[in-house]
Amino acid sequence: MLSLKGRIALITGCGCYGEGWGNGKAMSVLFARQGATVLGLDISLAAAEETRALVQGEGNVMHVAECDVTRSDEISRVFETWVASHGVDILVNNVGRSEPGNIVSMDEETWRSQLDLNLTSAFLVSKYALPMMAARGGGSIVCISSVAGLRYVGKDQVAYAAAKAALIQFTKASAVMFAPQNVRLNCVVPGLMNTPIVHRLAERYAGGDYEGIVARRNAQVPIGHMGDAWDVAHAALFLASDEARYVTGTEIVVDGGLIASTGRA
Repeated sequence: MLSLKGRIALITGCGCYGEGWGNGKAMSVLFARQGATVLGLDISLAAAEETRALVQGEGNVMHVAECDVTRSDEISRVFETWVASHGVDILVNNVGRSEPGNIVSMDEETWRSQLDLNLTSAFLVSKYALPMMAARGGGSIVCISSVAGLRYVGKDQVAYAAAKAALIQFTKASAVMFAPQNVRLNCVVPGLMNTPIVHRLAERYAGGDYEGIVARRNAQVPIGHMGDAWDVAHAALFLASDEARYVTGTEIVVDGGLIASTGRA
């Protein structure tokens, strides 16, 4: 079940900032455990190498490269000199980050950089990966969105919310367009997850009150607590696997019931 043996999986944002498990790190380790050869991209080579050491420490295979996936020249270089020599069957567009601000308070530079990081990155990497997948007879692309793209979740992060909403529709529309080439595209939509990024969110949105933001996020979730990176990783694994061979153009919401609730997050 859920075997990725013989598959090449490209995961962007494979590193993790801070101690613990981020989504990209968990997905890299899990996909490798299921038999995939993992190709990891990250803007920080040091962070990517930490993930690779974990994968290799378990006796599995991962290669990493430094790449800013908001820059088409860097993506082109990596694909033409590195990915092409391996091929690619699975792509996980995992890169993303939230910056605070509403329409009035956010400056134009932050708006544009948020769209680039959370949306354009997926467009650019998919642009290079899709022809390779089609040439190999098909593949699977999994985009990591956010419940912020489905509803207001209590933070002023208008650009992030807009980009994550657009990423869902980008995935749905592209799934229809590339179904004839046997390339499936789906989204994982995480809710409030307890990953190292919560420390960063505490600085940006809660005046550095880490314990306070953790308690507040736990209380927002109907199931009573945040999820973690492994919850995201297992959903992504399913969508990437042959067990999801008839699943395309949709999303799996991994949020402990958050967006199904009537309370304001």
